[in-house]
Amino acid sequence: QAQLGYFGMAAEFIGWQQPLPDQTGGAPLLLLDLGSLPEAEWHDRIQALRQRFAMGRLICLGVRSDFEQLQQALRSGCDSCLMAGTPAHAIVEHIMELNERQEQEAYRVLIVEDSRTASHLIRRTLAENQIVSEIVNDPRQTLNMLKQFNPDLILMDMYMPNCTGVEVARIIRQHDEFLSTPIVYLSGETNVALQVDAMRLGGDHFLTKPFNPVFLNAIVKSKIERYRALRRTMYHDSLTGLLNHSSGKHMLDMLLSGVAHEGGFLSVVMMDIDHFKQVNDTYGHPVGDQVIRSLSWLLKQRLRKHDILCRYGGEEFLIGLPHTDAEQAFAVMDRIRQDFAQIRHPYRDTHFRASASGGIATYPLHQTGDALIKAADEALYQAKHDGRNRIHADEN
Repeated sequence: QAQLGYFGMAAEFIGWQQPLPDQTGGAPLLLLDLGSLPEAEWHDRIQALRQRFAMGRLICLGVRSDFEQLQQALRSGCDSCLMAGTPAHAIVEHIMELNERQEQEAYRVLIVEDSRTASHLIRRTLAENQIVSEIVNDPRQTLNMLKQFNPDLILMDMYMPNCTGVEVARIIRQHDEFLSTPIVYLSGETNVALQVDAMRLGGDHFLTKPFNPVFLNAIVKSKIERYRALRRTMYHDSLTGLLNHSSGKHMLDMLLSGVAHEGGFLSVVMMDIDHFKQVNDTYGHPVGDQVIRSLSWLLKQRLRKHDILCRYGGEEFLIGLPHTDAEQAFAVMDRIRQDFAQIRHPYRDTHFRASASGGIATYPLHQTGDALIKAADEALYQAKHDGRNRIHADEN
């Protein structure tokens, strides 16, 4: 409960014999400690909660890893199980990951189809499942729309005037940034040999018209989930889920280009955990990893969706704050620094605290991404030199 509170999530403890409060929301997240409940009562208790909170998420704690207990908990209506002995930080991590999934952007599909009637029917079908789409009726405009819309998947007609779907797919695959974007053909073509040939030349799946709306949405969703998971492993750090070093620098350069074009400020922050080697040496690397995760969760919870947040390396983070001058960046980061220093990191039967320091550099005082990172890193060094647990803003 205390750990969740550090990251802006309110939690309330209720005993099994106590009634749930009437004001509980319609889709809460419930942690059920089955280890404190007789196994004979599991089914009725879980089922009653599932009926009351049909849209809620039920996570069962204290379940043994044997087949029978897991089957009983899942069959009764819980969504997932965390095994007996799962430490508090792992429970918090599971909840934070679920929260991130719920907040992810809507799925995006580009429809390449010359028939306006067919393309609008497909769009309506996708919209019923909250999938956002754009339509290209002229296949020659596909590349332009790809760059503007940045879809998770392309639905491609096979036969269009001036250009076939296979030709469009091959052209798309000439661009590195679209090599892994799924292409699903949606066509009246029933010749299996031609379908296989189309997939060999750049496609990922083939659906025939007239399509089944339920099947179409299922295929689209499963393909996008895998695509996003793939991109996540390519561009994100596995420990924290933040952008990795190379993708963070790339995003900073893109952000800087936009800010320079529009005019305004861009603040870059280098932040790291003080005396981190001492944390690892004293408490062990798994605990050190958890301290890194805690700072990443706090940053994600406090910063805006369009800010850049990158694990730059080890215990060091790169942060990009568009349309934010040095004074505003200092106010934001110093509040995060103070709150991070208040987190009690559990270790066996006790706890410890850690602190962080940061350095700030701002565009247009520094004109390039590399110059901003270098100046922010030097400001971080100054914060360390001045005693740590502080934020220093570059003024040169």
